Amino acid sequence: MVFETGPKTSRDGLSDAGRRAGGLHAAGHDRTRVALASVALAASAAAGVATLGSPRALVACALAALASAALGWTALARLARPREPLPPDPLPAPRPDLDAALEHAPLALWRLVAGQAPLPLNAAARRLIAPGRAVEPASLLALLDAGPGRRIVTLPTEHGQERAVLAVSALTVQGQAWRLAALAPIESELETETLVAWRQLVQVLTHEIMNSLTPIASLAASAPALLEAGEPAELQAALAALARRAAHLQGFVERYRSVSQPPAPTLADTPLLPLLQAVQRLVAPAWGAAGGTVDIDVEPASLALRTDAGQLEQVLINLAQNALQACTGRPAPALRIEARLSRGARLRLTVADNGPGVPPGLEARIFTPFFTTREGGSGVGLAVVRQLVHGLGGTVRHAKRPGGGACFVLTF
Repeated sequence: MVFETGPKTSRDGLSDAGRRAGGLHAAGHDRTRVALASVALAASAAAGVATLGSPRALVACALAALASAALGWTALARLARPREPLPPDPLPAPRPDLDAALEHAPLALWRLVAGQAPLPLNAAARRLIAPGRAVEPASLLALLDAGPGRRIVTLPTEHGQERAVLAVSALTVQGQAWRLAALAPIESELETETLVAWRQLVQVLTHEIMNSLTPIASLAASAPALLEAGEPAELQAALAALARRAAHLQGFVERYRSVSQPPAPTLADTPLLPLLQAVQRLVAPAWGAAGGTVDIDVEPASLALRTDAGQLEQVLINLAQNALQACTGRPAPALRIEARLSRGARLRLTVADNGPGVPPGLEARIFTPFFTTREGGSGVGLAVVRQLVHGLGGTVRHAKRPGGGACFVLTF
């Protein structure tokens, strides 16, 4: 992006507007001279005809005609001469209302020029380094000295460590390379979202644990009475129920550990077409048994990603299994996995099915660990998917599909 502001000045000291006005003024004068010379020539010819009997008057008319012709010829020559192209109209000057809007914007805006300290562009940026704040200009410069892109940073403030989103864009203004940085505080929003996520997780954990502990406590309390009554069959049934509930609780703890402790990825350049073909071979038999199909599409076929092939394969298998369970009972279930390049040369993987889709209002909860809408579901599949994708440096989102069904979008 290139921005030019203010009037340009040429080497002769004239601005573009002055040169444009002067050129138009001179051309108008030349046209006037040509018109006057034409009128003078006509008048001289008429006077010469009227004075054919007077040699002196005839000579005077001839001299006037020559002078008029010379004046007109000079003006015509200037009009015919190639002129220097006039510069385009300058960009409009910044509007005062736009300046006021930037001044009071909630984002802290900075201008970054190589070799110079960051220049605050609005009130939010100036407040950030005002006396009494914990942010020092030197540490802020080191923080802002990043390439174009977006990331979460931590700022020391009088309230302690606070997180913010830092976005940096490169641009050119009047031939000078700039970087424009914007800081948006998000600490309070992150705290709110964290509390909501913890509340949802505690609710699910409490529900799952109580479902197992309640019958365990009841059976444990009745076991001594059964032993004293000498009813071995009833006691054996109670102990078997205790064992089942204990095994269920143990499995729940193991699933929780799989969500809370994801393995570290081993990154390598991975061609996507062979990986998706391998996933297709693994999940196609189950879809085929349900009367469905699995299609893949990679465009271009040479797409590759630096990732952990095993973990990405596990992510796609989990999504395919969830889709198959959601499509149970459908006459012709279908799964489609696509790989494309999106804006900014980012890789976009989509996994879509033609099932009933996510129930309205539950889109924000489907990634919560142990939350499930399916009878007998564990609620860890999508939670593990998100953990693995984040560990691979990507994001996963649920997107509404125009034709119905569920669609999950992975971006790297």
